Amino acid sequence: MKKTEIFDSTLRDGAQGEGISFSVSDKLKIAESLDRFGVDYIEAGNPFSNPKDAEFFRQAEKMHFDNAKLVAFGSTIRKNTEPEDDESVAALLSAGTKHIVVFGKAWDLHVDCILGTTLEENLKMISSTICYLRSKGRTVFFDAEHFFDGYKANPAYALEVIKIAEKAGAEVIVLCDTNGGSFPDEISRSVKEARKAVRTTLGIHCHNDTGCADANTIAAVKAGVSHIQGTFTGMGERCGNAALSTVIPDLQLKLGYNIVSPEKLRTLTKTARFINEVANIRLPRNLPYIGNSAFAHKGGMHADGVAKNSKTFEHIDPSLVGNKRNFLLSEVSGRSAVLSKLHAFDDTLTKSSCETKQITEKMKELENDGFQFEAAAASFELLVRKELGKFTQHFEIDHYRIISSMDSLDGQAFTEKANAIVKVRVGDKYEITADEGEGPVNAMDKALRKALEVFYPELKKMHLVDFKVRVVASSDSTAAVTRVLIESTDGENTWTTVGASRDIINASVIALKDSIEYMLRDN
Repeated sequence: MKKTEIFDSTLRDGAQGEGISFSVSDKLKIAESLDRFGVDYIEAGNPFSNPKDAEFFRQAEKMHFDNAKLVAFGSTIRKNTEPEDDESVAALLSAGTKHIVVFGKAWDLHVDCILGTTLEENLKMISSTICYLRSKGRTVFFDAEHFFDGYKANPAYALEVIKIAEKAGAEVIVLCDTNGGSFPDEISRSVKEARKAVRTTLGIHCHNDTGCADANTIAAVKAGVSHIQGTFTGMGERCGNAALSTVIPDLQLKLGYNIVSPEKLRTLTKTARFINEVANIRLPRNLPYIGNSAFAHKGGMHADGVAKNSKTFEHIDPSLVGNKRNFLLSEVSGRSAVLSKLHAFDDTLTKSSCETKQITEKMKELENDGFQFEAAAASFELLVRKELGKFTQHFEIDHYRIISSMDSLDGQAFTEKANAIVKVRVGDKYEITADEGEGPVNAMDKALRKALEVFYPELKKMHLVDFKVRVVASSDSTAAVTRVLIESTDGENTWTTVGASRDIINASVIALKDSIEYMLRDN
């Protein structure tokens, strides 16, 4: 099988994405998860520009990695400076990593406008930096920044840059589509020309500003690249980077590359969701391979086809990447979708079974009351368990009270605060707890889980991720019904539950109760 190197930049380029701010602890956790998955290199940050990254490297020295090698990232020396006098180079060496990434300009526009120097001086800066780091025993990867734009503007100079890097001793030369503005055919042509110019291992680093980062990466590999850079779930500056969670299975399952073992590949979805959970960024549902919707089927014809032969509407078996098939339940899904859910509990049921009909009717009845199960698979699973007599109730809410208030902030803005008191019963035992939150639902969520943690400590891992409210017409068209969807997570898995009522708090409590029951369902 063909082999490539996987270089993950979540902790460096991913950290430059909007809304992302990793703590040192976050970075250590993500590094451990990337190592477990089996990436070859982890680009952990720039020790010169970011004190947090410098601290990470200090703490990482105590860690043991089974698969990955840590890499420090930095720039070439400044113009008119010697390597031994350059602070950024000193910071790279102080990181203590055997492998170092140095980026340099491959676009003459940047040499002139950004560096303010000559083309010849830029080549000298690249060469002397790499030579100096090599003399200190480091393995150097050279990021040819803006290579593809540079090749379009001045192909001779862009190629000269990578030739100089090779001559200086760079072990890998990474061709960067830094602006993310290239298309696959352009990437392919440029990589082939670079391949003719140097014999060193070539790498690819793509941004997603035209939505082509993943496709560009695959095109580069087909054109001769064997070192792949990206971030695990595509996070990164502007529109993000190539998503390794897409590129890796593309290469391994579609093109015959040997990236990781099949066992590691089955942890792809789990790893991706863990990384985004630590980053506090919701994983897009429609991400290929790992998203919650990647193998979701809604149309009746699709669901029926997959039930008969999964290849009819699925390009791979979802278990190969650790994901799972999901049949969405709505007015356009047929009994095949309902039956697929029932088979998880009783594979003897058929479309004509009375249980199938009973559950289908119950679902329609609840949807008529304002519930919607398409986006709340967890609530539907609980419904099925109840109707089949396989549901164990773990607690009851005996009583709750919520008090909301608006507090003035500096006499201008207002902030909403809420206090919740809840009394729960587990078996013959009661627990009363109060808590405060940012609004009534948050307060109720915190108070309810705090009370139940006395009996179920595992609930400490659970928290609410998202809360959606929609007002819908009731069945008799005389009053409004509020539908609440709540997404929860335990750090590895996410699930959504639904509640509906004429009272928004009651609808929220129904969804919260289902969410907790779902997590405890196998206890």
